[in-house]
Amino acid sequence: MRSLLFSAFALAFPLSIAGQGTGTPRPAITGISHVTFYADNLASSKRFYTSVLGWVQVPPGPAQSGVRFYANHAQYIQLVSPPRPDMANRFDSVGFSTSDAEGLRTYLAVHGIKVPKAVMIETDGSKSFVAADPEGNKVEFSQPGSHGPDAPQTTLPQISNHIIHAGFVAHDRAALDGFYKDLLGFHLYWQGGSQPGHIDWVMMQVPEGTDWLEYMLYLPSDPSRGQLASANHFAPGVDDIRQLDKNLRAKGWTPSSNERPPLLGLDGKWQLDLFDPDGTRVEFMEFLPTKDPCCSAYTGPQPSASPAW
Repeated sequence: MRSLLFSAFALAFPLSIAGQGTGTPRPAITGISHVTFYADNLASSKRFYTSVLGWVQVPPGPAQSGVRFYANHAQYIQLVSPPRPDMANRFDSVGFSTSDAEGLRTYLAVHGIKVPKAVMIETDGSKSFVAADPEGNKVEFSQPGSHGPDAPQTTLPQISNHIIHAGFVAHDRAALDGFYKDLLGFHLYWQGGSQPGHIDWVMMQVPEGTDWLEYMLYLPSDPSRGQLASANHFAPGVDDIRQLDKNLRAKGWTPSSNERPPLLGLDGKWQLDLFDPDGTRVEFMEFLPTKDPCCSAYTGPQPSASPAW
């Protein structure tokens, strides 16, 4: 998918990290392209993503499955039917944008990561492939095509147009860091915990952009569906959480027992949680912190709204 926000460094040095001793450069990884979840009732989910979030449903291509709801021209949430009903874990995969899918596929292969023999080429010209991280999470890398989705023809107001991060259940931080940090160039953006001296959340920012992946390290060994659905989440960015809360309430929304009114996170950013019909948490978060974060300082650039379609 097309990059949302290239930093000046990324534009100047898009191939800055080479394979350790291999001479194979790592193509730029510029942001989150999509996150895929399982949905039991796609019609109910469509109402949530279009009516509440105001995102555009785009029909999938011939080689694609499920439905896609676009936050902007380059980012979407994809919903697919689960392989069996009532699965506890609703997370399927996370996708990242790259400047060169074939180059990244080769790079990972050189470093011993199992990858397909070739990238998949979609009808829009986009190229992608799927690998797995050390904990078995499916990770897709996508290069945008020459003709992406058309600008939306809708009057529904979007309440966010940038997916700034995604999180999933994590167990072995060292193993995941070996893949995302050491191999792919992600860097620690922020980390913190609910108790002093304990790390529950680790934010790893993409190397050539502002989006990040969050390791959710606090779950018990046998988590419930609700705990999984809260940890496996995505975060649309907004300028003002309080205004978002007012806009949602004006549309008739009231927090459920799981949803919370605006709160100030330990990372110093205001957030507001919603849950889609399958229980997946949608963590609306302000782009900028309003106070110094707990536990550690930010080490990378802050996100902002996406460019227009």
